[in-house]
Amino acid sequence: MKVFIFLTAFQKTKIMTDSNNKSKKVSRRKFLVRGGLGTLGVLAVGTYVFRNPMRRAMYELAETMVVPYSGSGTEANLWIEVGNNNTITLHSPKVEMGQGTFTSFAQIIADELDVNINQIIVKAAETTTGIIDGMSTGGSLSVAQLFQPLREMAATMREKIKQEAAKKMGVDASSISTADGVLTANGKTMNYSEAIADVTDWTLPDTPKLRPISSYKYIGKPIKRTDLRAKVVGEPIFGMDAEMPDMLHAAVIRSEHVGGTLKSADISAAENMPGVVKIVQKDGWIGVVAESYAQALAAKNKVKVEWDVPKKWTEEDLRAYLKVGEGNMMITQKEGSALDEDGEDVINMEFTSPIGAHAQIEPNGAVAHVKDGKATVILSTQVLGVTQKQVAEALGIDATNVNIIGTYLGGGFGRRLNTSHAVQACQMSEAVGKPVKYFFTRKEEFQHDAFRPPTHHFVKGKVNEEGNLESLEHHYASGDVAMNSVIFPPVMASVLGSDVGAMRGGNIMYTNVPNYRAVQWHKTLPFATSFWRSLGLLANTFAIESFIDEMALNAGKSPVDYRLAMFGDDEHQNRIRKVIEVAAAKGNYTDKANDNRAMGFAASIDAGVPCAQVVDLSIENNRIKVHKVVCVMDCGLAVNPDQVKAQCEGSIIMGISATVHEKMTLKDGQLYPTIYGPYDMALMRNAPKEIDVHLIQGVDVPLPVGEPPLGPIGAAIGNAVRRITGKRLTDIPLTLG
Repeated sequence: MKVFIFLTAFQKTKIMTDSNNKSKKVSRRKFLVRGGLGTLGVLAVGTYVFRNPMRRAMYELAETMVVPYSGSGTEANLWIEVGNNNTITLHSPKVEMGQGTFTSFAQIIADELDVNINQIIVKAAETTTGIIDGMSTGGSLSVAQLFQPLREMAATMREKIKQEAAKKMGVDASSISTADGVLTANGKTMNYSEAIADVTDWTLPDTPKLRPISSYKYIGKPIKRTDLRAKVVGEPIFGMDAEMPDMLHAAVIRSEHVGGTLKSADISAAENMPGVVKIVQKDGWIGVVAESYAQALAAKNKVKVEWDVPKKWTEEDLRAYLKVGEGNMMITQKEGSALDEDGEDVINMEFTSPIGAHAQIEPNGAVAHVKDGKATVILSTQVLGVTQKQVAEALGIDATNVNIIGTYLGGGFGRRLNTSHAVQACQMSEAVGKPVKYFFTRKEEFQHDAFRPPTHHFVKGKVNEEGNLESLEHHYASGDVAMNSVIFPPVMASVLGSDVGAMRGGNIMYTNVPNYRAVQWHKTLPFATSFWRSLGLLANTFAIESFIDEMALNAGKSPVDYRLAMFGDDEHQNRIRKVIEVAAAKGNYTDKANDNRAMGFAASIDAGVPCAQVVDLSIENNRIKVHKVVCVMDCGLAVNPDQVKAQCEGSIIMGISATVHEKMTLKDGQLYPTIYGPYDMALMRNAPKEIDVHLIQGVDVPLPVGEPPLGPIGAAIGNAVRRITGKRLTDIPLTLG
């Protein structure tokens, strides 16, 4: 069978580093048409494409691409609404989960629309608006994806407003000037809302030439967050705050054991508990609906359930099951010759990372109302469109009759990609004929998370007489990250061959080494695993950069100089080289330990964004104490530099927590811990006193920023500890005995 593969979406958004050939402009009409390309922007038919060389070419291409917006409803007047009081509302297909996206979006449209940023309100678009993002909010892509489309839509909307004002003023549209939402011509003025108050024909003009970014007032400036006041005063903006009139409350019973299935249930005692309205039994779960949440929980505890548990998994079982050499193998990168596994001069190091919980502050849940063949759901989710489809399918209704209303997220990190609770809330609402609010308890949130999978790594190398690497290989094993998720369904997993989420950071970035390769081993685990902020980047970089550091030590060379010697001379490699050089200089990096205190150095590249970090830490009472982190990142154009720096700070803190503290495990078939406290996380006292972030603009478009800073931090910490203790720690979280 022949195959046709279209990489148009990737090709159109390739990151260009030539100053005379900036990122290719995407016309508004091409942008609208390309919305049908789907999640990956890749269409493959047949089997010929599945050959590994083509797959690897796709992976390498994707590493320097920003996947374009792939949603629907992209006419400017659907996204941008002018209110009667001259306010501007942007209906965003992306949601706000703390990353500051809504503020950046406001900056982007303010400059082309010619309004004051204080006039702009940004809110998540409800699915009934027709604005549905097929890619979700995630992957650090929100600003990078929508930078050009938002500018074009704002400019197009501005021209439409000018045309309507010209009719009312009796002037030519070209004579009208705009500023702060006011139109002026020949001594006449009119605000935007007055200009379009009676407009019924929304035929839009062609997109005008965009203004040079150098002329913008807001893009590139540190603007305060648009959601700052709401969060400071505690306005009800999160999913957990949501309410509907006359709503009931629910609690759900699921198996606490991995792989457990419902065998039998006795609900007789629970049915007679105070406030209980109905007990809903579905495949795999039981829902208790009551007048209050306390009543629902009390009745839940009276349900007697027997579960069928086929295997009681342990940590030891998991380690034996997931390891390099087991499962589906895919070579994700290959150059030169493979290492001779039996060679006496092959250096081999082994690394592991554990199960990681998302542990976000707000547990998952939803408020749903199903009535007369229609459903309305309010919840915190990264996938409004996916949730709409799942609810419609479960209820047997058309997706156009399902309205998903997104709220602010009390932490996301990939956890909000899985929204089966929205379906369950809808099914319980349908059963009782009233709105139902259902949220996980904290224990349920931990037990039924879609975890960061554990990993197992072998990094292998061979050096020449000068101690320089002539061969380097990374073999890594992981459970599902992107595979079998709501974004990458099983059919797409079979097309790609490897898990592109687990691959993040897994390939070798040092292309001046004569022989290098990366090999992925994949297995689906018995519990749910999926996206976790930075995906495979943290664990993969920890393994590779720890190995590189050890090779530098063995060669008696500076780890900075050792890395720099392994880069080629193209612009992509030069961007990585520059962040390493700047980080070493800004961090005053030294390779010498002094009185239980030392520095560690590491670098990575993720989604086309190179990042390098210097960690200054000490060991106090046999515990690691990070004092300072210097982070240098080339993220292209920073729409809001303060916001980007805050993203770096958040990533670094999260990386410190994952590297030194966090670990889920399996005990007697159950995932543990199930509450904060036993699930050890970095606290305020564990945070460095100083995080010094420096941004480099290596290209003239915004690049992903939310996840790349998570790459180097784990390895940098481990490399510093190595200089103090003389021992190489190879298992995350790092423990000192």
